[in-house]
Amino acid sequence: MVVYRFLASPRWLGYAALTVAAATVMVLLGLWQLDRYHQRAEINARIDAGASATPVPLTGVVGAPPRAAGTVGPAPAEHTEWTRVTVTGRYDPAHEILVRGRTVEGAVGFEVLTPLVLSDGTAVLVDRGWVRPAAAGALTAPEVPAAPGGSVTVAGRLRPPESRGGRPQEVNGHAEIRRITPSAIAPALPYALFDAYVSSDEPAPGFTMVPAEKQNALQNAGYVLQWWLFAAMTVYGFGYLARREARGPRPANLLDDEADEEEEAAHGASR
Repeated sequence: MVVYRFLASPRWLGYAALTVAAATVMVLLGLWQLDRYHQRAEINARIDAGASATPVPLTGVVGAPPRAAGTVGPAPAEHTEWTRVTVTGRYDPAHEILVRGRTVEGAVGFEVLTPLVLSDGTAVLVDRGWVRPAAAGALTAPEVPAAPGGSVTVAGRLRPPESRGGRPQEVNGHAEIRRITPSAIAPALPYALFDAYVSSDEPAPGFTMVPAEKQNALQNAGYVLQWWLFAAMTVYGFGYLARREARGPRPANLLDDEADEEEEAAHGASR
């Protein structure tokens, strides 16, 4: 009862409100990290499932674009990322694009995007793989294996468009981009594009396959425990200090205080 009466004081009511507010924020941060953990774990599960899944037709996963040149189709649903797909068409090496600044196995090089034109005249960008930069430097076009001619069937992982991409830029006779954004690339091409691209599972000799990058979900799980532990420590610390303050000094401390007062009085009388 003493503690409850003590906590009813205006000062400690303010401290209690601050403690509750701080603990609530920490719990909410933990919930946010828990949501991030589930999102990343789901992505990792899709990557694992796609490694052994049977490819499905591209058009059954993402909507086809309209026939107008320079346009793109609907964006793929979020849950379709990393789905293993298959698509048949003819490569258009005349509009091949190099994606610069891409890192694979610790080395920076290029990913090679080659449009694959389907029988209906639309196209999808195929990431045929990664190549090292030329020995002469980054401004020199790397050696890129030629795309096969005729009708080909490509199997690979469906990838959504990357953000903040721009139109291809001419660099020493070849087209380059930094990020793969079909809506920004489409105006430079003579056909409509799917608003996604396919990362090849079986790159031709001379290419290195671009690996699927798993998310660090365990890091988010650690943050969940961290924030909730902080919240529990905040509430416990407030309760401990409030209880200690409400009880006042211990009896031993009171006796010490009385002894000090007597000693001071005696000392004053002797003066």
